[in-house]
Amino acid sequence: MTLVLVVDDVAAMAEQYAYDLARLGSLATITASSGAAALEALGKEPVDCVILDLEMPALDGFDVLREMKARTLDVPVIVYTGTGNYDRCVRAVQLGAYGFIDKAEPMERVVQEVARALEHRRLTGEVASLRSRLDDGSPLLGSSAAMRGLREAIARVAPVPSHVLVMGESGTGKELVARELHRLSRHPQGPFVALNSAALPEQLVESELFGHERGAFTGAVALRRGAFEAATGGTLFLDEIGDLPPAAQAKFLRVLEQREVTRVGGTRTITVDARVVAATNRDLEAEVKAGRFRHDLFFRLAVHVVRVPPLRDRASDVPELARHLIAITCTRFGVRPKRLDDAALRLLLAHDWRRNNVRELRNVVERMVLAADGEAIGAEDVPEEILGSRAAGEEGGDRSYHALKREAERRIVVEALERNDWHVTRTAQELGLADHASLLKIMRRLNLSRG
Repeated sequence: MTLVLVVDDVAAMAEQYAYDLARLGSLATITASSGAAALEALGKEPVDCVILDLEMPALDGFDVLREMKARTLDVPVIVYTGTGNYDRCVRAVQLGAYGFIDKAEPMERVVQEVARALEHRRLTGEVASLRSRLDDGSPLLGSSAAMRGLREAIARVAPVPSHVLVMGESGTGKELVARELHRLSRHPQGPFVALNSAALPEQLVESELFGHERGAFTGAVALRRGAFEAATGGTLFLDEIGDLPPAAQAKFLRVLEQREVTRVGGTRTITVDARVVAATNRDLEAEVKAGRFRHDLFFRLAVHVVRVPPLRDRASDVPELARHLIAITCTRFGVRPKRLDDAALRLLLAHDWRRNNVRELRNVVERMVLAADGEAIGAEDVPEEILGSRAAGEEGGDRSYHALKREAERRIVVEALERNDWHVTRTAQELGLADHASLLKIMRRLNLSRG
């Protein structure tokens, strides 16, 4: 339930506001009668919104706003005043307050303002999430058989509330798969919280996952909600799950089973309800056999397994991906649009992308965009390590005869279409086909179209 902190040095006023907010808005409320008490409450309680009086003795509303900014407390604040001095309210907004109201406003209006502040924070989080996806520059593009299979798997699993394990090599787009699972889930409007286990210092893993109380350890100056709490009602994406320390694995398992967390340094349990999508580039079954990963946690997470194909198993998607990456890179760098010529494309298609998959392709494209002087990106702009490489290693993905044959055929047709600027008749002639209708039939079977 949403928790609102009402701060007013007139206790009766604070209590009345709290009562009316609970009655009219079904909001949980707490009160504070001074600026110092407000900051203490913000350090101890998971407050979602603050209604703050500006005129208070000692630490006034402006001082509270400054201190919240210094502590990086990301909680929307609505200031209210009984003086009618709106210049002071504007000053408060400049210090970080979401908005302001008059103490004489009807409570229905106050409830609406709280709802707007909470919605604004939610939308701000969504925008940040969308920007990070755009900045990543490697969406789930591609019409190869491997990508069609991946999208079908996502569509099957997404509506089911069970936990999901996403497996794939580094750079294949596991977080993008997790975001798509969230988008197609039953609660796409809920939060999507991403956490990378490998990037967390071991001593902070539990704090990040489960939260901590104020004073739980040196540096814990305020209460902090963990990832499970933040993701309640949505999806918790935990990348590199194989790097989770053994002690954290045990607590993680208990949270999955009981749907409750206890913050570090705390005693009370908090109910959480987040779907977990875990990802790894390791062979977790081998990790279990080696005793480095709990078998019970593995089976708890692997209710559904989604495998992300490496780029070398869907090389025919490289032209589409490369063009998309070139377009967004040019936009990001503020340069004129550039195109990929046939010689450069052949070199990209010949590379096996084993080192970092789509992420490697994105990095290579960025370097090519910067290297190319004119509108065309040619072979001379392709980085040295790409030149002369050979495609298709032995391991990874579906290596059956029929899968390899299908991907090889698709790749031959894509390269020929690219050489002929997708002119069907000329491509059919080059490939020695009877007529353009024969090529169109092959293209339909391979699910190929310029778009």
